Amino acid sequence: MIAHRLHRDEAMSLDQFGLDLEQNPRRAARWIIHTASQGEIEAQALLGQILLDGRGIGQDQSLALKWFAIAAARGHAMACNMAGRCHEHGWGCPINFPLACRYYQQGAVLGLDWAMYNLANLVATGRGVLQDQAQAYALYHQAAELGHAKSMNLLGRYLEEGLVVPADSAAALDWYRRSAKAGDFRGQFSYAAVLITQQRWDEARHWLIEALATGHLKFMRKARDELLTARIESIADITMAYVSRCADIGEQGDRLLARKFAATRPGPLEIGA
Repeated sequence: MIAHRLHRDEAMSLDQFGLDLEQNPRRAARWIIHTASQGEIEAQALLGQILLDGRGIGQDQSLALKWFAIAAARGHAMACNMAGRCHEHGWGCPINFPLACRYYQQGAVLGLDWAMYNLANLVATGRGVLQDQAQAYALYHQAAELGHAKSMNLLGRYLEEGLVVPADSAAALDWYRRSAKAGDFRGQFSYAAVLITQQRWDEARHWLIEALATGHLKFMRKARDELLTARIESIADITMAYVSRCADIGEQGDRLLARKFAATRPGPLEIGA
């Protein structure tokens, strides 16, 4: 899988055109190219997407950005978001945080939750714009109210830590719960972490296993390290599962750590829901 492949709900969709990009990507790409050249804005944004991903057409990040910019200039919200991502991550262009911010702002004004979230990330870290945690919180809140799962998790973090808003553990738990149920692996882990402090073991185990199923390596390592540090015997098997998963998809250091940890655990690994 391409490293920058988008979450399914962030990527463009061909459903409205009755085309199956996975089953017949070249045919879909030919249709998109033809329709984009005729000025269809959705096809222009889609052309940027398939060029970025290399689906049905040769990958060309620079050309992808050009098509995103064309559609963005015409008011396509997701194209604004994707042009922002290109400039944020250096896909087909040098990294340019201020320009990424401008594209995200345009997408946010058009009501796109992903643009609000991506803009909030830059505002929260002061990349391309003055750092402003209050503004970042407001953007995350706006996106969360639109159903954006990752923003829900971050709202929970602000409320749990009392960052720019009064600490509110009950509200934080509610946002973590909503994020977890919406399918965000970080939200699932955050929710489980609070459930553990409440000794709600069955629920905590469920959400830890859910997060394990979909989290990427960077997240998995952080979660593994937190679980190893906590050393909670009631979820030792799940801790081992995180350690093993990192070993499976990670590097030599992850495998060495897994062997070291396994040596301290008797018996085979069994995970119960």
